[in-house]
Amino acid sequence: MKKIFYLALAVIPVGFISSCSKHNSDNGPTGPSKVGTTLQLIQDSIFVYAAEDYLWFNQLPSYGAFQPRSFTNPTALTALSDEMNALSQYATNPATGGPYEYSILDPGTAKYSFIDDGTETAALNGVKGDFGFDVQYNTATDLRIEYVYAGSPAGLAGVQRSDEITSINGNTNISYDGPGYGNSTNLDFVSNAIYESSAITLNMTRTDGTTYSVNLTTASYNVNPVLKDTIITTSNNHVVGYIVFNSFVSDAVADPILDPIFANFAAQGVTDVVVDLRYNGGGYVATAEHLDDLIVPAAKSGTLMYNTYYNSNLVSGKDPLLGNQWRSGSPDYNYGQLNYSVAANATNFTKAGSLAVPRVFFIMTGQTASASELTINNLRPEMDVEFIGEISYGKPVGFFDIDINKYIMYTPEFSVENSAGQGGYYQGFNPGATGYPGYFAYDDLSKNWGDPTEGLFAAALSDVTTGTYSVPNKVIQSLSASERSFKLLASNPKMFSLNKHKFIGMIGDKKTAKLVRKK
Repeated sequence: MKKIFYLALAVIPVGFISSCSKHNSDNGPTGPSKVGTTLQLIQDSIFVYAAEDYLWFNQLPSYGAFQPRSFTNPTALTALSDEMNALSQYATNPATGGPYEYSILDPGTAKYSFIDDGTETAALNGVKGDFGFDVQYNTATDLRIEYVYAGSPAGLAGVQRSDEITSINGNTNISYDGPGYGNSTNLDFVSNAIYESSAITLNMTRTDGTTYSVNLTTASYNVNPVLKDTIITTSNNHVVGYIVFNSFVSDAVADPILDPIFANFAAQGVTDVVVDLRYNGGGYVATAEHLDDLIVPAAKSGTLMYNTYYNSNLVSGKDPLLGNQWRSGSPDYNYGQLNYSVAANATNFTKAGSLAVPRVFFIMTGQTASASELTINNLRPEMDVEFIGEISYGKPVGFFDIDINKYIMYTPEFSVENSAGQGGYYQGFNPGATGYPGYFAYDDLSKNWGDPTEGLFAAALSDVTTGTYSVPNKVIQSLSASERSFKLLASNPKMFSLNKHKFIGMIGDKKTAKLVRKK
């Protein structure tokens, strides 16, 4: 049965927080108190929910040892985030000897878990409130537009992917000076101007050399997750369908956009599909499942897509706190009543549409994460899957939203494996390495979406046309010593992205869990 998602935005009263804190009063020598400020009670709730539902709950310390209320930043969201970061570092991955949630770019912060004030949740339901673009350094002195949402302020102003930013608010000191390059003065300025302000002036240069300037003000807009789709016929008469899918927004938003695109691919006789997920940080599992159903061969319909594994508390019913989380919009059951066993949560393919292709190319970078990786992993045993680009983020786990007062807690509650038992890709997919057939190449910000000469797309077209990835890589040996070291540094996950608030995640289905109740 296809999963359906409902995001709960209900505000949980302080009285509830007290009661859920009381539940874990035996979690260590000193348990949560029913007395405290709203912030302190929320902090207690974060801890006790993690102690019950976190995928690696059995590696967490006691309440008394951890002391959730010790995180005292005057900004509530920062205090809660600090707590979540600290809590995330206890569970150790035996394969690496370090935390499962170790972040290579910011050690000590959570790679997966976070606290949301509603901003990310709204975006995943198709509504954002910003300038509508993201940026990345192409080289240390070349800041480019990564992507633009069409209906956003930037999109309406004509800003395009590959445009170079030459000044921000009149300041030309915008060269990369982050780790290994300086004190991050420029980097902080760029990040704050683009992601923390409500108005900005950009001077830009297009790839054809023309210059222009835009004044932008943040605004709410509806997100179209498809940034580009096109069909190209190669010299050997293969018909290649190309789609840039940038966010796994809810299936209610995504499916009506994806379905006609893939219907057109089928109608035009597409023989090879290229799915560009290079900046897609994830989102709803239901949408990932639908995208897989659009791509997978029809003969696989009805066979296992993937299995979901919850922690032993949830599987055995030791999850009373979830009894206080009710399905959004309907009080007919709570999430503690649902069945979290492997058998109850197995997901099968249900072929959608009529596209029939023997292989699919996935374009990825270090920003390709979670639901994006799930989409790719699900298809690996079922057809020829080719990997192009940089090493992906590495997130084979997902979460559901836990509502605590006005905040939403996201922390891993489940892991996933495809029909061949492949999972655990905490280090990401490495294109061209053993088990990941394809081609490693750096992101190419010098071209717009769908340009057949853009490095990563050109690699896919080369393999379709010649059977080999013969397109010259963005050869780092041709760069100066400083630019070469920058490119190597930038191969780390998300190094290019300045957006500290970009969603990285895979939202599972606590709301329905296939609507299977415990018996």
